[in-house]
Amino acid sequence: MQTVSISNIKKELQEKSLSELVEYCLRIAKFKKENKELLNYLLFESFDEQNYIEELKNEVEKQFLEINLSSVYFAKKNIRRILRFVSKHIKYSGLKQTEIELLIHFCHQLRKLPLPYHESKVLINLYNRQLLNIQKALNGINEDLRFDYQSDLDEINKPLSKLMY
Repeated sequence: MQTVSISNIKKELQEKSLSELVEYCLRIAKFKKENKELLNYLLFESFDEQNYIEELKNEVEKQFLEINLSSVYFAKKNIRRILRFVSKHIKYSGLKQTEIELLIHFCHQLRKLPLPYHESKVLINLYNRQLLNIQKALNGINEDLRFDYQSDLDEINKPLSKLMY
């Protein structure tokens, strides 16, 4: 069975009544947790993006405090889990400003961890990848906003391999 394109789905949805659309949305939300989370963002969070960002930053800080630092292996697993959480919520928002703020905050929190980064090429690469993602998102916003984030970016742009704990 072939899935139809988004444009065909859009055309069909435009022909449906409001009650049918509500029923479809609720049915979709029942199937996957991510669908429900996306609907939650669209209905309750999207109108106040700054509050949404602050809540996510608090959640990220809380998750970083719970990281198992007994070994670099466990820390890497926890850091990847946090990054998946951040990426998922960036995807819900779809705004470059949200992406930049959350990734900068993630990098700040990662730098604070008392880990021997020089021992883990994976952590260094993960960190550098986030710096590239921030830079790519910065290129997609206007000059004034880019200037506002530049000092934060300069602070986190120091390589992790140079840090010794």
